[in-house]
Amino acid sequence: MAIIRLANEKDAAGILDIYAPYIQNTSYTFEMEVPSIEAFSERINSYLINWPWLVCEINGKIAGYAYATRYRERVAYQWCTESSVYIHDDHQKKGIARALYIALFEILKRQGFRNVYAVINLPNDRSVAFHESCGFTYFATYEKVGYKLGKWKNVGWWQLIINDYDDEPSAPIKFSALNKDFLAGLFEREVKNIKG
Repeated sequence: MAIIRLANEKDAAGILDIYAPYIQNTSYTFEMEVPSIEAFSERINSYLINWPWLVCEINGKIAGYAYATRYRERVAYQWCTESSVYIHDDHQKKGIARALYIALFEILKRQGFRNVYAVINLPNDRSVAFHESCGFTYFATYEKVGYKLGKWKNVGWWQLIINDYDDEPSAPIKFSALNKDFLAGLFEREVKNIKG
């Protein structure tokens, strides 16, 4: 049985089971060392103050997760976020990533964000195709911006617009302050799109 829910600090070990191989064996993330469970628990808690972090659990085990985080520090960027999604190898191609992203973007929209950016270390044709199928549009490549696993890496940037660009926008609502009454229905709707 699959469920989508908010992440919490107790999920750190299950999330790291998915994320650690990407750190150790790929350049898909530029993180170089696997964080401790304690440090990752703190990361989850600190992100959840401002942005959503979601997990998909299948039969009690975390099958995937998605979250948003700050785009850049300056106040004028506050309406923008970056998103990430990771799925366990055993649960690829079941629609988990799409279900998590649809739920994540609905929350970000209600918070008042305008742009979601996906940062994809290249080449990564599967991630590019997935993000473009979710409505992201490519707009830039930073060439040789990171060095990992013995190679200089290019990073591509994709943008998804989730709200209109009105004049004099209100600051986004912190996730911790958002009315979350809609979440149960949102999660229930999106989990129905997961296969198997």
